[in-house]
Amino acid sequence: MGTLNMLGLAKRVGARFLLTSTSEVYGDPLQHPQAESYWGNVNPIGVRSCYDEGKRTAETLSMDYHRGLNLEVRIARIFNTYGPRMCLDDGRVVSNFVAQALRKEPLTVYGDGKQTRSFQYVSDLVEGLMRLMEGEHVGPFNLGNPGEFTMLELAKVVQETIDPNAKIEYRPNTEDDPHKRKPDISKAKSLLGWEPKVPLREGLPLMVSDFRQRLFGDEKESAGIKDSSA
Repeated sequence: MGTLNMLGLAKRVGARFLLTSTSEVYGDPLQHPQAESYWGNVNPIGVRSCYDEGKRTAETLSMDYHRGLNLEVRIARIFNTYGPRMCLDDGRVVSNFVAQALRKEPLTVYGDGKQTRSFQYVSDLVEGLMRLMEGEHVGPFNLGNPGEFTMLELAKVVQETIDPNAKIEYRPNTEDDPHKRKPDISKAKSLLGWEPKVPLREGLPLMVSDFRQRLFGDEKESAGIKDSSA
C-alpha cells in the first residue's frame, strides 16, 4: 500500500520514482548467480513470503505505472548491505555477528552455516542508486557485491577483525532460508558503469569501529557529536 500511495504521488507531481526492491524476489534461487532475467523460486505461503511477495508485488505495481501511465520508475534489487549506523540489534547477520563479538557473546550461526550471501558496503550501494536515478534505464538492476561468503566464512572474517577467540554457536535454521545468494551485476556494469569497490575485509572494520563507539564509547563525547551535527 505504501508503494501504491507513493506511485500515485509521483504521478501527480511528475517525479521519478525509485523502488528499492530486494534480492529476496529471487527466493531460494535455482539459478546461480542470479541475473535480473531470473523469475525466482518463491514459496507464496511460506513464513518469509510476506517480504518476498510484497517486494515482487511492488515491482509489478511500479512497472504497471510505468507502462500504463508513462511514469518514470527505477527499480533496484538490493543485495545484503552493511556499514556504519546500522541498528545494533536489527537481526541481520553482519550486525548480529559484529555486535555479538564486541559483547563477547557467541556468534549465532543458523543451520550448518554453509548457506551463502554477498555483502556490499553501504557507500557502494549509494553510488549505484545515484547512477540508477541519474540514468535513463528503468531496470531492474541487481545492486550487490558478487563476493560470496558462507556464514561460517563471514564469522571467520568477524573473528579476525574483532576477536579471534569468539565462539560460534549453532542454532536450528529458519524456514525457507535461501541456500545461495549472489548477484550477477553484468547489467549494472554495462548500463550504469557501476560495480562495487569495497571488499568485505576493508568495509567491515569501518562498521566495527562505529559499533564499538556506540556500544562502549564515552556518552558525553557521543552526545557532543550528535549536537554538532544537529
